Amino acid sequence: MTKAELVEQVAETTQLTKKHAELIVNTVFESIVESLKEGEKIELRGFGSFRIRQRGSRIGRNPKTGDRVEVPPKRIPYFKPGKELKELLNSDS
Repeated sequence: MTKAELVEQVAETTQLTKKHAELIVNTVFESIVESLKEGEKIELRGFGSFRIRQRGSRIGRNPKTGDRVEVPPKRIPYFKPGKELKELLNSDS
């Protein structure tokens, strides 16, 4: 599903215009991104949680030349699905 399809579905479900539905979807995504930037954990009960994981620096290789390259530390977003979501995905129905 693309963001446009999500906006379309929100508009149909809520009987709002696509413009209003797009504003809602964008606000949710922006809120998640801002919270992650601040280092906060986001928990959506029944769906899952978003966290930031810290990756340390390491030595990598340039695939073209084979030279060793230092890869700096970075923060990576991580999604952990909730129990209910896992159960829904793995149910037989």
